[in-house]
Amino acid sequence: MSKVATRMAYGEALCDLGDKYDFIVMDADLSGSTQTGQFAAKFPDRFFNCGIAEQNMLSVAAGIATTGKPVFVSSFAMFAVGRAYEQIRNSVCYPRLNVKICASHAGVTVGEDGATHQYCEDLAVLRTIPNLTIVSPADGVETYAAMETVLNHNGPVYVRLGRYAVPTVFEKENYKFELGKAVPICDGDDAVVFATGIMLAAALEAKDILAAEGINISVVNVHTIKPIDKETIIKYAKKTGRVVTAEEHTVIGGLGCAVAEVLSENAPTLMKRVGVNDHFGTSAPAGVLLEKFNLNAAGIVAAVKELM
Repeated sequence: MSKVATRMAYGEALCDLGDKYDFIVMDADLSGSTQTGQFAAKFPDRFFNCGIAEQNMLSVAAGIATTGKPVFVSSFAMFAVGRAYEQIRNSVCYPRLNVKICASHAGVTVGEDGATHQYCEDLAVLRTIPNLTIVSPADGVETYAAMETVLNHNGPVYVRLGRYAVPTVFEKENYKFELGKAVPICDGDDAVVFATGIMLAAALEAKDILAAEGINISVVNVHTIKPIDKETIIKYAKKTGRVVTAEEHTVIGGLGCAVAEVLSENAPTLMKRVGVNDHFGTSAPAGVLLEKFNLNAAGIVAAVKELM
């Protein structure tokens, strides 16, 4: 498989969409890292660098959005969400404005930047805010496909992007993104893995490892965390009787909790969550950290076997 960081696909998508739609892009002095610099070079009159002032950036974006023009804002997830939470809640989501918060460098795969920048709490923080749609693409193809849907969605959206180059799972020519609809990848009766973001590739690898041992699992890509696809979650939980969730995020408040909430009220099921277990990250290469926190195929295989 080829490997592409989702932030790279985001930058490419902005440039292509800029030819078709009239929207604004803003960044907090990280356009090289978030890849919004590509848009800035192509459409300089529609790009604004707000400096290292994320709270102000979200406020300005909200003001522009009141004119009817959509606005994309980008920074590292730690800053776009952690620093500007109040503005996201009160200035963007409360009035339900068309501000698209596309935050890069989420999760532990920020790597050597260390614990202060490895934001593994963003989904938990944002799931509590009304009116906000949350998307966590699995690869570059899904990211690119999602951006036009995100742009045309009426209301605020958070898109979780990464620094780390991840395996390409989908084929660009055949993939269609549908907001709020989980994507079943393969069917098996012994368990189901609901994966989001970069953990989808790990789940597919785990599927092959388990199949070699006679354990056949379903893998479902949950690219939209909110609104969660309750119907598909319930269907596969009932089909298999065993559920594993996998995310590059704390196990508290993210995909695992969203799935558990659905199942506890509709179809109580044996369940394990693969994610960061209530720890801060640390400075190390991204691959080392994925192994340290068991955010890999081995971690998913172990969770499935524990349920078996």
